[in-house]
Amino acid sequence: MTAGSPDHQQHTCLGIIEVNSACNMACPLCFSEAGPGFSLTLEEAEAMLDDFVRTEGSPEVVQFSGGEPTIHPQIIDFVKAAKDRGIPFVMINTNGKRIAHDDRFLEQLNEARPSIYFQFDGFDAETYRIIRGEPGILEEKLRALDRLASIGLSVTLVPAIERGVNEHEIGKIIELAIRHPAVQGINFQPAFHAGRHMQHDPLQRITIPDVLKLIEQQTAGKFLVSDFIPVPCCFPTCNSVTYAFIDGEQVTPLSRIVNVYDYLDYISNRVLPDFSMEVKRALEGLWSSSSVPGSQKSAEQFAVSCQACGIPESFTIGEIAKNVLMIMLQDFMDPWTFNQKNLMKCCKEFLLPGGKQIPFCAYNTVGYREQARVQLQAMESRRKQARRDGQRYEPQAVVFDMKANAGRPESASLQQIEPVELR
Repeated sequence: MTAGSPDHQQHTCLGIIEVNSACNMACPLCFSEAGPGFSLTLEEAEAMLDDFVRTEGSPEVVQFSGGEPTIHPQIIDFVKAAKDRGIPFVMINTNGKRIAHDDRFLEQLNEARPSIYFQFDGFDAETYRIIRGEPGILEEKLRALDRLASIGLSVTLVPAIERGVNEHEIGKIIELAIRHPAVQGINFQPAFHAGRHMQHDPLQRITIPDVLKLIEQQTAGKFLVSDFIPVPCCFPTCNSVTYAFIDGEQVTPLSRIVNVYDYLDYISNRVLPDFSMEVKRALEGLWSSSSVPGSQKSAEQFAVSCQACGIPESFTIGEIAKNVLMIMLQDFMDPWTFNQKNLMKCCKEFLLPGGKQIPFCAYNTVGYREQARVQLQAMESRRKQARRDGQRYEPQAVVFDMKANAGRPESASLQQIEPVELR
């Protein structure tokens, strides 16, 4: 199934471009199975961005991922290329290693101003030994966060939560997010088991409801299960989010002040008064997979949504942005939880050379990634030759044959769906 096919029922809120397969870590938990393979050219990235703009019209968010995208020599050029195409929110997904040590790269980030999607699984050495294979990495991660704060970049922490490993650290991660000046969001991701992963019991998988209960328990009621509301653009079980205004020790979740369900219209089209429509549009923007923590747009939407919150009138939009914390929970599917109905509502898509857009969980679960990796890796010799010769590289399309995945039980429901070109 590709985004834009008749079977897909959602547009792309978030486009993801994997710029390379190489990484400076060897995490035991890695859905992309990072390792040597390919490194996209600027020409390929620009063509993929052009396809994204063509299909979406005015896309809001693109994320550069990997591998580890910060070790790609042209990652800053990729960020600039996205912004040059009018994409307002450009994210880099990173483990933070290069940011912690490379002063020149920090200067380049300061100039390019991407948002940072930052791998952060907790505080215990054992957590990082099991999930990342590096028990002593915490100090490096905290140094990277402090350096990002020094240049004022917005950071979303991304903890992978694995049962029996780091679920006891959820409250401490939230406390860090409340205190740290760089952090303006958290995206908790229950560990899903696609790509490279540890041994696990699929019947004991940690879920969004599990994490929500742990948030309530470990924050002593600062956040309650009832504060979190599903994101309408996704399947309801895939994504849940809340926003809170932080004023010193006082934490005020928006959903306790505004009845968000009154405005997020999941199934009907009710006529609302003008003010309600303004609040509805603002809340729909916040409760969307395209919302970016710390951005001026999300701060403006929060201010409109929260006109009765008691936020000081003297606060600027910038000050509101610095005092608003987003907590999101994102549950991705794997071969044990794959469900085509969820997939049809997916709005997070991998962008590929040639214009195809593949829903995140399909790409990682039913064989798309493996086919794309073989083709992208086979193109690498031509990329290297073009670089040596100083020639422009002509991008080649990635194509799929889903019949090749006939032996995968999780792909059986997709066998009759042929990938189609986007409009």
